[in-house]
Amino acid sequence: MISHWSHENQQRAQQLLDAYPEKQSAAMPLLYLAAHEHGYVSDDAMREVAALTGLSSAQVQAVASFYTMYKRAPVGRYLVSVCTSISCYLRGADDVLAAIEDEAGVLDGETTPDGEISVEHVECSGACGGAPAVSVNWELIEGLGQDKARDLIKWLRDAKPAVVLGDEMQLLFGGRKSFDWGPPEKEGAIVALPAFAPYGTAKAEGE
Repeated sequence: MISHWSHENQQRAQQLLDAYPEKQSAAMPLLYLAAHEHGYVSDDAMREVAALTGLSSAQVQAVASFYTMYKRAPVGRYLVSVCTSISCYLRGADDVLAAIEDEAGVLDGETTPDGEISVEHVECSGACGGAPAVSVNWELIEGLGQDKARDLIKWLRDAKPAVVLGDEMQLLFGGRKSFDWGPPEKEGAIVALPAFAPYGTAKAEGE
């Protein structure tokens, strides 16, 4: 186990390794866990995942560089991702992205000087019916217009939510949804990583 990781992340890493018959199969979830430990998928993080799985550093790097959700450089506390695939594009995603950039004061691919907000464009968020789609720390908002996009950035700056919940943001800023999302979610994202309990990246509001 990686001795300088937090005790909690060492335990999570062992649980992930135990979940797979072949430990190499744990490489992808371990990359998220390493990103949680380091703040992003650093070179050290990839070497650590290689050591845990028995893969080479080059093999781990091939995975981390292929999937865009693995961030290879530090990002802000809130990662604001605007889908610009065809459905979202046709419903004004470029204008939504421009409004977010303007309100945040940084361009696509940049982070605000205070380290709070990073802005990026992404390909298909899987919410074509609710285009344009935006996510914050991978928590989805559908049907977001330019004005509400600006309100979202102001809210992140002012409220500084410790837990980012898609249901809450949809209610505050969203519009038409692709479909009924079902029961309200109990947990949301606490860092700029997908909210998933085995990674230690999800909490319920107020915890």
